[in-house]
Amino acid sequence: MPAGGGGAVLPCCACARLRGHAAAARQAGTPPGAEPRPRTSCPPSGCVPHLGAAPNLCRVPSCQVSKRPRRREPRGDGSSPAVSNPEQSTLFEAVRSAKIAIETVVDDWLETYKQDRETGFLELVNFIIRSCGCRGLVTPEMFRQLQNSEIIQQLTEKFKEDSAEYPLSLRTPPWRRFRAGFCELVAAVVRQCQYSIVYDDFLMDALISLLTSLSDSQVRAFRHTSTLAAMKLMTALVNVALGVSLHQENNQRQYEAERSKGLGRQATDKLEALLEKRRELQEQQKEIENMMNAIFKGVFVHRYRDVVPEIRAICMEELGTWMRSYADSFLTDGYLKYIGWTLHDKQREVRLQCVKALQGLYCRRDMAAHMELFTSRFKTRMVSMVLDKEPDVAVEVVKMLTLMLENMEEALTEEDCQSVYPVVYVSSRVLASSAGLFLYRRLLNPRREAGRERPRDRDNRTFFRLLLAFFVESELHEHAAYLVDSLWDCAGTRLRDWETITALLLEESPTEGLVDQQEKALVEILAASVIQAAKGQPPVGRGPAKRPSARERKAQAEERTRLTHCLVPALPQLLAKFSADDEKAALLLEVLRCFDLSIYCTGRLEKHLELLLGQLQEVVQKHTGQAVLEAASQALHALCDPELALHGRGDLVRSRLVDQLADKFHQEVAELLQASSLDEEEVYSMAATLKRIAVLFNAHDLTPWQLFEPCAQLLQRAVDMGEVPPQVLVPAITCLHFHILWELSHLPSTDVPQAQLQSLKTRVTSFCSLCQSCLSDVDAGVREQAFVVLSDLLLVFGPQLPQDGQEALAPLVLLPDAGLQSQLAAFLMDHVFHHTYSQEELSATEDGENRIEELHQRRVLLAGFCKLIVYNVLELSAASDVFKHYAKFYSDYGDIIKETLNCTRQMDRQEWARTLLLSLQQLMTELLLQQGPEIRATESFQEIRDLARRFSLLFSLHQLHNRPALFSMHKEGIQFAFQELAGPGLGLPPLNLPFLEVLSEFSPRLLHPDKALLLAYLEKMCQERQWLALRDAPWPSLVAYRNSLQPQEEGGSVSSRSTAPRPRPPPGSAAKRPRVDGEAGAEPWGTLCPWGLRHPQHRAGPCGAGEAGPALSLAGGTPARGWDQSEAPQSTARVTTGQGAERWQRCRHLCRSQTVLRRGGTGCGDRNSVWGQGWGSRRGTGVWGWGSGPRVQPPPAAPSEHPDSSPWPMSRLPSPALTSTVLRGSPRPSLPRLPARDSSSDRSLLQSGSLSRWCSRVNRLSLMVEEEEEKEEVTTEDESIEDTPEQDRTLLAPQDQLQDLFNSTILGIEDV
Repeated sequence: MPAGGGGAVLPCCACARLRGHAAAARQAGTPPGAEPRPRTSCPPSGCVPHLGAAPNLCRVPSCQVSKRPRRREPRGDGSSPAVSNPEQSTLFEAVRSAKIAIETVVDDWLETYKQDRETGFLELVNFIIRSCGCRGLVTPEMFRQLQNSEIIQQLTEKFKEDSAEYPLSLRTPPWRRFRAGFCELVAAVVRQCQYSIVYDDFLMDALISLLTSLSDSQVRAFRHTSTLAAMKLMTALVNVALGVSLHQENNQRQYEAERSKGLGRQATDKLEALLEKRRELQEQQKEIENMMNAIFKGVFVHRYRDVVPEIRAICMEELGTWMRSYADSFLTDGYLKYIGWTLHDKQREVRLQCVKALQGLYCRRDMAAHMELFTSRFKTRMVSMVLDKEPDVAVEVVKMLTLMLENMEEALTEEDCQSVYPVVYVSSRVLASSAGLFLYRRLLNPRREAGRERPRDRDNRTFFRLLLAFFVESELHEHAAYLVDSLWDCAGTRLRDWETITALLLEESPTEGLVDQQEKALVEILAASVIQAAKGQPPVGRGPAKRPSARERKAQAEERTRLTHCLVPALPQLLAKFSADDEKAALLLEVLRCFDLSIYCTGRLEKHLELLLGQLQEVVQKHTGQAVLEAASQALHALCDPELALHGRGDLVRSRLVDQLADKFHQEVAELLQASSLDEEEVYSMAATLKRIAVLFNAHDLTPWQLFEPCAQLLQRAVDMGEVPPQVLVPAITCLHFHILWELSHLPSTDVPQAQLQSLKTRVTSFCSLCQSCLSDVDAGVREQAFVVLSDLLLVFGPQLPQDGQEALAPLVLLPDAGLQSQLAAFLMDHVFHHTYSQEELSATEDGENRIEELHQRRVLLAGFCKLIVYNVLELSAASDVFKHYAKFYSDYGDIIKETLNCTRQMDRQEWARTLLLSLQQLMTELLLQQGPEIRATESFQEIRDLARRFSLLFSLHQLHNRPALFSMHKEGIQFAFQELAGPGLGLPPLNLPFLEVLSEFSPRLLHPDKALLLAYLEKMCQERQWLALRDAPWPSLVAYRNSLQPQEEGGSVSSRSTAPRPRPPPGSAAKRPRVDGEAGAEPWGTLCPWGLRHPQHRAGPCGAGEAGPALSLAGGTPARGWDQSEAPQSTARVTTGQGAERWQRCRHLCRSQTVLRRGGTGCGDRNSVWGQGWGSRRGTGVWGWGSGPRVQPPPAAPSEHPDSSPWPMSRLPSPALTSTVLRGSPRPSLPRLPARDSSSDRSLLQSGSLSRWCSRVNRLSLMVEEEEEKEEVTTEDESIEDTPEQDRTLLAPQDQLQDLFNSTILGIEDV
């Protein structure tokens, strides 16, 4: 694309024409300044015909136009050149309604343009402006007289300030259709004008110039919409340029064909016509390229790095389209570099569009050949994006690398591929499947012929050997199910080749056979493939199980039948070969559960069933491992299903097996009870027998074999004498547990025999007593098993047992006594909350897997205890032993404890709040016993406060429901704090007094009336203990808690609020600029006070209290802290005699009755106080919402004690626009700590007796106003916010703004 050359630079055609008009006007006597001024200037390449591009780009100095708008005198009628209520754009309504085809709309517009091109162009311009969400209108007068920058400035003023939404920002279906129609209309305009109007030296020049100016606006709506229009316009011009290029090639072929003829056969006229056509096409190509050059340099170069991610994404998407459509001009390193740079973008959608653009380039070999330099430069970044934090971006990156693998064989090295292989094991199935395709193309099917895959081998042996080599040698993962799931979409037919898999496993050749590790891996692949084919569900952790459709269910049934026919003859052989290996045998038994077992009967495969049952019995007799025994038990249960025609054969094998085990067990128990000791072989034999029985008991009813009494004797002997080995005792407890549950399942719901009930009740009671004794056993396995069994039995036989029509089972209800409850809680403290492992410890230690298993077992114990609380088996107060470890053990058990907190809150909020308080009290008492009375500075005390802060977040939602519980919690907390006296001395605080600081963490959740009541209750408690006389004993805990209950703010004093730094409005902001005296709209200083008193004789504040200076004063006449008293006005007008004095006394009395001080505002106080204006109030309103004087610029705020923290969000929002932008766009800033209060003022407030009198006079209206204003906390936005009021801001209604701020600052500080 040409970019302008050297030599003399001439002005553009548009500028020359306008200069000619100006010269003609001067010759005609037109006054200077009235001649038409250029609205546009030249593109960056210098003189480009027929094009007006962005401002300030012409190289001729006289052509340059300043972007700064000139000052214009307002019209006499006060109206603006822009129309306030524009008529609706016909193009806009047609596109929005989507009832008329875009081609028809463009045809109608073309008719208008051909009749009057200025009118048609303005219609198109107003369509674009209306699509920005602007209600303004570009009139012909504005188009003729104003520059683009001035037009945009006036249109900016027409934006609505109550909403920051515009059509392109909306995501509802109608506006999505509008966006598509908008893009289609821009493309259709160029497409239908490509042969004539595009080159008329007006339409494209003016449109590109306007879009360039709009794309440089600070208003997001203008910038976003114009960039989209410019990019779509560029795409349409690229298509036009491509068409012109094709015409040139055809013309060249025709010309060469004509010239190749002999001299006598050449047609001179045709040659001249072809030459003329070539010149015309070259001129058109040059003009199109100049237009594209102007759009690219005027819009794209600036907007591809715009602050708005959507704009950057649009640029990258369209750039990829240009490269695919017109590779000759755009597929160069000069354009590819923009995509390479933007691959590092922080926003997901921008990176996604870059990767998709590269996919369109790497998918073709001819294009990929031109990208060698780009690939070598940015390959490292592209490979690293496989681990992108956004899964959808990572998916597209892997697809792009797969295309590179196919079309650029040498681009990716083995090291690059090694970065992609582990992705097949990630949790995202879409990403894993993409990586599986990459792995399949790279390793599992590497040979290709002429760019196409070699035909699949008949037996797939090569595929499975390569797959085993990758799985075994890479050592990336130990579970083949995830690898199979990743390859299922691309290599599913190969993985379902059951004949090849079984042939490889049964192969005995020493040269071609598999080694043991490969055999184990192939058995695991076989089991995973069978489960995937039969169930159609991904493995655990690969997303939720989806519900298959009818077609998928049919396909699964057919595949299940096919695999059953293939594997039924081979499964007994495989079990016979691998029965000695418990892991392989367990996997093969998992395969049996996926069979269609009815085929054994319908397919006349009884002999294979007999062989299978024999192998199954042999597996149970050989192994004692938990996994293989459970697999055998479940397989036997499936074969004994009564619905099967051949279930009798399974029942027979099960009976024989259990008979053998039961006889052996009875014999061994008798020997154990008679002998004083057993050798190791006898102990191992009994333990193995009990393990097999316990596992079978889980899935099969073994109560007819009368195993309860022998197991109970073993357990009783262990409790009495301790002579039973732990490896025998643990399965014995399990057998007793399952025996009781099977007996319970046999009971009918009605008419239960009393003897049967009494027998089961006796067994349950005795067994629970034995398990309770085992909680203190020496062996950890016995203790844990006893705890788990006790938890399950207490839950099963809990209060809910006689419900749902089972009232006859009420005598079986088992409630734990106080001793058992305390013992369960003590077990939890000793074996669950005793140590926590960090992630570094779990990963650094060699026995990290063992510690993970220990953590899992402890989580099981904690979950069992929490279930007892949730189901009302244990009292809710027992949960305090769990809740108090919420913060310390959050990484290990946080999810379990949080779910317990949520469930118990729904049960009884009052008791739940008392339990939270009890847990904090327990921690406080333990700390006092360990550290003594001086605990406030200890780290443990801060941990208690942090835990209280976490608990307080649970009261954020549903404040009205939580109000009684929270109030009672504070009241009982105060009583606990004043409970323990330090000693007979009067100067010592109670030992539990620091608990008030813990309790203050819940104060922000209180409603303001409750704060007032609690403040009065606190004063009453102080008076009862005669602490008001202790002036020299400022107790910080009491002061901190009292400050947290102050009704005027959330957890701070008036003085601390006034000293906090105040956010300043940005300079030049019209929405935030304070009014100056004498300005329109400013109120006189001497106006009505809140009670209607006017003081016209003084230029003072309401009540005649003096000039409203910058100093703010408190109710007692003391200036607010943080303000220099020297700045207060020295001359203060006072009314001391006559009618003025009477009014003063009356107003002073009324003001004193409302001493709730707002942020930055004051009451009247006494006559020495200064009636100040609240800086945080709305414009033209005072502290209470009434007009109380002008807004005066406050002096600089005192610096914060914490310079790294954000300013205290205390003032009102100047406009609702900033509110929504802050709420939606940036994280919430951290609040600085409150400055320390003056201890003397605290003691004076504590000693005064006016607190209770003030509480009785609290006005409900003032509290409501206070609540609303407390919700309006201003947060600071990370990213820069543009200065104009119409910029990137979301505007909300005042009530929505209050609600959003309340939810964000008070209700949702952080997630629990």
